Amino acid sequence: MKLNERSVAHYATCDSPADHTGFLRQRVERHHHHAHHATSYQRRWFVLKGNLLFYFEERESREPMGLVVLEGCTVELCEAAEEFAFAIRFDDAGAKACVLVADGQAAMEAWVKALSRASFDYMRLVVRELEKQLEEACKSLAACRKSPRRSSSGRKRHLSNPALGPVPEKPAVLENGYCTWGSSGEPGGTPCPERDGGYSKPPPLPPRRRSAGGSAAASPAPGPALAWQESPVSPETACFSKLHNWYGQEIAVLRREWLERQRRGNL
Repeated sequence: MKLNERSVAHYATCDSPADHTGFLRQRVERHHHHAHHATSYQRRWFVLKGNLLFYFEERESREPMGLVVLEGCTVELCEAAEEFAFAIRFDDAGAKACVLVADGQAAMEAWVKALSRASFDYMRLVVRELEKQLEEACKSLAACRKSPRRSSSGRKRHLSNPALGPVPEKPAVLENGYCTWGSSGEPGGTPCPERDGGYSKPPPLPPRRRSAGGSAAASPAPGPALAWQESPVSPETACFSKLHNWYGQEIAVLRREWLERQRRGNL
């Protein structure tokens, strides 16, 4: 792989965010004339950006000493004279492993995790998995949109708690201690308990007012009289406005009589 040294050095020291940084000790082997070699560990400042692992002589250094391209490699713990050691091993049989030593257990685990996720091969696997999850989510959403909605059963459910049962469209209402009747003439609910054997009864008629002379009020007009014989809880008087008008008929008759007496007195 050919890299532009100037571009790589600029990328190593530019303000672009780093994925991981820290001090590590790098194993260095020196060969001598007598075919034996000495091993030493040198402390370096490492900077991970993408799949490029730079190392500097000091933290404030402006140019990197070297670069490790994290492709076609594995990161694993290794046996070494130093504790908390791990190695970057490449698939190429002729490539040497890069052995590094962290300052502690937590630092070693953090570096191994960061380096293992740095390669494009790992990112490719992540992207494929995310694409698969997105495809499954889109299929599930499309299936939900195509599925027919359940038809309404004519009963409303509690908005505050959907787990509760359906609410009746016309619940039984107590009026003057008795059950009212629905618009179809049938009882609006079950018979009222403890009320005359469990059956509903219409409310009692309002008391007749006495005239000033102590006698009962004059007989109302034929129209209102027929209305008085009608039950206030019959289908024609099921709503509140009709009940109000039914109870106000006698008041309307008394008012007309009073106005008639006033008119006669002024003549």
